[in-house]
Formats: sequence, structure tokens, C-alpha cells
Amino acid sequence: MSTPARKRLMRDFKRLQLDPPAGISGAPQDNNIMLWNAVIFGPDDTPWDGGTFKLTLQFSEDYPNKPPTWSPIYDVAAILTSIQSLLCDPNPNSPANSEAARMYSESKREYNRRVRETVRELEGDERFFWELSVNSMRE
Repeated sequence: MSTPARKRLMRDFKRLQLDPPAGISGAPQDNNIMLWNAVIFGPDDTPWDGGTFKLTLQFSEDYPNKPPTWSPIYDVAAILTSIQSLLCDPNPNSPANSEAARMYSESKREYNRRVRETVRELEGDERFFWELSVNSMRE
């Protein structure tokens, strides 16, 4: 069945293949356009440099129109690029990790040291990935 969400995800996939943003890749899993695997590479010359971050994106039939703070102009490439940009420019006022946000606000030097340490520890760890429900994302 071809719903608006599925059509949009196919269009997003084609666009991502034709013009992939630097440092990210993503594709739907076999036979399920609603479930994607993605990879974000840590930006060069940042504490995240050398990191490889794997994500699973689960889309709903409401994509790209939900949640209320969402804009339908965002495609999969924009979602992944936004996540990647948060690595370099985190928003401590809206943290997913309150301890990291506090450290970032109080001591960027210590925050950067811990990020580099974590990236080194996770290097090559195939078990590390994030599961992300796109409909739970907020700006």
C-alpha cells in the first residue's frame, strides 16, 4: 500500500542517494520503507571526530507531519544533518542527557575530554546504536 508517508520516504531515499550530505548515510531496511538504518560520522576537528554513530529510524504513517513542532519540509537528510549538528553545537537548554548538558555548561574542556574518551571506547563497537522514533523528535 502506497501512503503519503511511504511516498515521501521513497522520495527522501532517492534524494539522499543522489545528494548525500557530508558525514551521514541512511537507507530503509529491506522490504520496510518505514524502518531505516542510518550512520552519522563525527565531524572532523571536533571531539566527535572518528566516531561512527549508528541509528535506527522508525517512521509512522504520520510522517512528515507529526509531532506538532515538526515541519513537513524536513526530509530524512535534514533529520540526520540536524542530529549531526547537535554533536558540534549541543543545546544544553533542551538536553537528552542532563548530566552531559550540565558538564557542557560548566566545563566545556571536561565535556570535550569525556566525548573524546567515549568516542575512543566505542570505536568499532558494533553493538552501539541509537533507536530513534522520528515522531518523538522535537525541535
